[in-house]
Amino acid sequence: MAINKLKNFNDPVYGFVSIPCALAYDIIAHPFFQRLRRIKQLGLSNYVYPGAQHTRFQHVIGAMSLTQNALLTLEQKGVEISQMEKEAVYAAILLHDIGHGPYSHTLENILIKDLHHEEISLFLMHQMNKDLMGRLDLCIQIFTDKYPRKFLHQLVSSQLDMDRLDYLRRDSFYSGVQEGVVGQDRIINMLNVVNDELVVDEKGIYSIEKFLIARRLMYWQVYLHKTVVAAESVLIKTLERAFELVKNGHTLFASPPLLYFLEKQLNGATFFNDPTAIKNYTLLDDDDIMSAIKVWSTHSDKVLSSLSLTLKDRLLPKVELANEPFTLQKINEIKEWVAAEKQISFEEADYFVYTDSVKNRAYSLDHFNIKILFKDGHLLDIAKASDQFNIEALTKSVTKYFLCYPKSWLEPKNIDEN
Repeated sequence: MAINKLKNFNDPVYGFVSIPCALAYDIIAHPFFQRLRRIKQLGLSNYVYPGAQHTRFQHVIGAMSLTQNALLTLEQKGVEISQMEKEAVYAAILLHDIGHGPYSHTLENILIKDLHHEEISLFLMHQMNKDLMGRLDLCIQIFTDKYPRKFLHQLVSSQLDMDRLDYLRRDSFYSGVQEGVVGQDRIINMLNVVNDELVVDEKGIYSIEKFLIARRLMYWQVYLHKTVVAAESVLIKTLERAFELVKNGHTLFASPPLLYFLEKQLNGATFFNDPTAIKNYTLLDDDDIMSAIKVWSTHSDKVLSSLSLTLKDRLLPKVELANEPFTLQKINEIKEWVAAEKQISFEEADYFVYTDSVKNRAYSLDHFNIKILFKDGHLLDIAKASDQFNIEALTKSVTKYFLCYPKSWLEPKNIDEN
């Protein structure tokens, strides 16, 4: 008996979401895709926003739903889209995050050096294409922007794609941060196509302005919230210490997939040439990392156990933000104190005292610009079309520097917190 592949999900953000075709069903049923159920969309943002427990799986299902709406809108405006093209776009939006590792962006370039999730996503698409007997050929062309109808790629990857529309709305919903709420339905209804490029009808200009401002606010309030930055930087430091210990011959508890990466210490080139690494990567998720951290919190190595305990019990470090880099004198002063307090070397204090920067640019002028279609037929970039001065300001990159260190440094015997 044939399986009914046109099923529905009950999504808390959009309501019922239908699986539009058999190809989408077969992708969702694949083990590579099911792994996304075990990877949180927002890393450790739940340390600040307890409701932010949603997964990459939920996100891509939502993005697929918005893609269905967008294609319907374009067809109603006279854009011809074949059934094969529709199915390929559904496949591309479902698979755009398939290469994410544990805790999403947090451990990117940590578990595997010099390798971004987009490269892994494309590689896994090719792997899945073999399992699906070549049914992802057109999907891969669209994903890599090699298909002549550019608007199909722009629905998947651009500055106004269904990925961004969903994650802003979804992350706002689950975090409870209302500033991220965007009118995705109105934006989608205002989409159009000119010369095979995605554009926005003039009536949608104010919705696009709100979308860009919401994206900026969500970055500073959720994605780059200083406590989230602190938690995720501790997670990175914990994995870096684990790598160092394994390299020096120590034995650590870890699930087989995680242990494989700790022992091999791969980079991008070696990863793609190692079938066992690829197999282990597709088994790796958040559970592997957190189960190891719980065990490492009692490890004999002071650095590893202290970092792991910090994560397990949410004993997060202090974070200072500044518009200019912190002085080496201040950093070294704190490091010397931490080394003495924890009875570790000055070099090991790098795991507890460190500085870095975060950047945010809500809108870029050099990559798939958002173009407004006016009634007389001319197109204008949103940064020029908008009468809001702050939209043009959003094209500039803003950098903030942060310094992390144990909160015990702020006790009265050291320095005043103010």
